Amino acid sequence: MSDGLVIIPTYNEKENIEKIIRKVIDLEKNFHILIVDDGSPDGTASIVRSLMQEFQDKVHLEERAEKLGLGTAYIHGFKWALKRDYQYIFEMDADFSHNPDDLIRLHYACEQEKVDLAIGSRYIKGVNVVNWPMGRVLLSYFASMYVRFITRMKIQDTTAGFKCYRRVVLETIDLDNIKFMGYAFQIEMKFTTWKLGFKVEEVPIIFTDRQEGESKMSSNIIKEALFGVIQMRWNSFFK
Repeated sequence: MSDGLVIIPTYNEKENIEKIIRKVIDLEKNFHILIVDDGSPDGTASIVRSLMQEFQDKVHLEERAEKLGLGTAYIHGFKWALKRDYQYIFEMDADFSHNPDDLIRLHYACEQEKVDLAIGSRYIKGVNVVNWPMGRVLLSYFASMYVRFITRMKIQDTTAGFKCYRRVVLETIDLDNIKFMGYAFQIEMKFTTWKLGFKVEEVPIIFTDRQEGESKMSSNIIKEALFGVIQMRWNSFFK
């Protein structure tokens, strides 16, 4: 039995899904994987089902009927994990923008350094982003500055999606009360963890843009983050 579960939401990731699963399974640390697939029409779930036969009890699949958003996929995965005995629950993308090798470093921060939320940070040591156009880098960097200004969190990479939670954090947060689905979901989860007084630490990583498949970024996701942060901060005054 592994103490760590890596949750990977997917939508049309057939080019990446087998490679990312095999890479995580091959790590020296024993991780289990949960794929939360939102009805990918490209057959992503079928690839996962075939790998479940090869990696029994290590690879798991939850299929949803349609594309319901990143936030709800992770909430679904968190609840699945909490019904089982996992002590460290990870968020990771399927497209290799997050290096699976860094899972071990995030796990170490939570297990050995007793961090409650370890964040794979692109900005804790300069700007560590590869293959992004400059406009995307500036958007992400200044978005984090904006979030820090509004929320007062001392986190450099506020929109990061590569994270490890200690189980107690997800048990404490009211997951049904998390409202946002895109980048704002990542911000809201960090903000909620921080407001609850948990120990948060950033672990420097190098973020590499996807080589295969299509980005899920959209203008609606950006708008949700922009205006959602203000709403989230305002609501926090009444909680």
